[in-house]
Amino acid sequence: MTIGILFLVFFVLLFLGVPIAAALGLGMVVNAVMGAPFSLSFIGRGMITALDSFPVLAVPIFIFAGEVMAKGLCERIGIDGVLTHTGNKSDEKFKFDIAMPTHKEAIQAVIDVLLDPEKGVISSMSEIDAVGHRVVHGGEFFSDSVIITEKVIKAIEDCVPLAPLHNPPNLIGIQACRDVMGPDVPMVAVFDTAFHQTMPQSHYMYAIPYEYYEKYKIRRYGFHGTSHKYVSQQAAEMLGRPIEELRLITCHLGNGSSICAINRGKSYDTSMGFTPLDGLPMGTRAGNLDPAIIEFLAEHENISAADVINILNKKSGMLGISGVSSDFRDLDAAIADGNARAALAKEMFNLSVKKIIGSYIAEMGGVDAIIFTAGVGENDRSVRWDVCEHMEYLGIKIDPEKNKYRGTQMDISIDWARVRVLVIPTNEELMIAKDTERLVNEAK
Repeated sequence: MTIGILFLVFFVLLFLGVPIAAALGLGMVVNAVMGAPFSLSFIGRGMITALDSFPVLAVPIFIFAGEVMAKGLCERIGIDGVLTHTGNKSDEKFKFDIAMPTHKEAIQAVIDVLLDPEKGVISSMSEIDAVGHRVVHGGEFFSDSVIITEKVIKAIEDCVPLAPLHNPPNLIGIQACRDVMGPDVPMVAVFDTAFHQTMPQSHYMYAIPYEYYEKYKIRRYGFHGTSHKYVSQQAAEMLGRPIEELRLITCHLGNGSSICAINRGKSYDTSMGFTPLDGLPMGTRAGNLDPAIIEFLAEHENISAADVINILNKKSGMLGISGVSSDFRDLDAAIADGNARAALAKEMFNLSVKKIIGSYIAEMGGVDAIIFTAGVGENDRSVRWDVCEHMEYLGIKIDPEKNKYRGTQMDISIDWARVRVLVIPTNEELMIAKDTERLVNEAK
């Protein structure tokens, strides 16, 4: 209801000729007075991802009252430059060819389109109160999101050996935003690894000589922390119970997949390890395997260990087993045509998810809810069904009719099930925005 009131006030004010920013602000004030659960802040988020063979992205997402106001993408930075943008004035997607020799020019192009009177969503830079940056690896330095300082930047730099493909572009994105927006706009780093820093040492250590942990910090870090945190909070709201009372298992299943045991609101165990290669077989990643395979393949294929790791990261998983695709939709089409290897790939994936769920139930002494999220978890009903099949003895049973829905937040458990099975679309951007808002407000 509050969202409806927000938009009613907003559009009435627009009709009366009130500027967009003022209309939004007044609409929010009205809702706050009426007890709406969201804050008055206007949060901007900028993100830069990996500098490898994939497009480099600059994705600003402006969130107001939990609604995306604009989204976009910068790619081919350093080549020729392409920017796509969708604002809240229409669903129309705009595409621009813009010279972006560096990330600084990319960020400036983003700012320019946001300020555009026809296509943009803000009237001045003063409307951007803060910027949140997704940073892949925070090592053992960070157990929460933080306001970016020179000390934080140094710590992110120190984590580069742990994430050599991701942390350097993250740092470039932070500096580019600083250059364009100036020193007065606070920036927040939200780490993929931070949520998992609550794991007990017995859960994150590897059984290798302890000195390697001391020297190189070789341990299980886990990833997708922002997603696991978000859906666990949503699950608590759906169940109407404090998260501090709940034992949850969150399944972030997509091209990259990880599972997290969340005990009383804190990450207790997770399937990804020192790198995202560990854990489940994924779109192109092998997941768990005997490490001696690396030496064996290197010797027999006459390739380097680095070449083997590349194969395990980019040519394995669903793609490697099926020989068809890393995309689960393509696997389903191949299975329908009788492709046995595609069926094998999916069976291996589902079995791996089931195994990890079972181990986490044992670790936590039970479970109150299992949550499916991300592209596969939210949309692939056959994965959800196969993972939860034959688990009635644990109080887990999916309603086949409810399971037909895709991408919708809902409880898909059969009525009598003791353990609830939930589908919750993830929203990492909103989680980043919320963390940014929280930290900036706390610092005032």
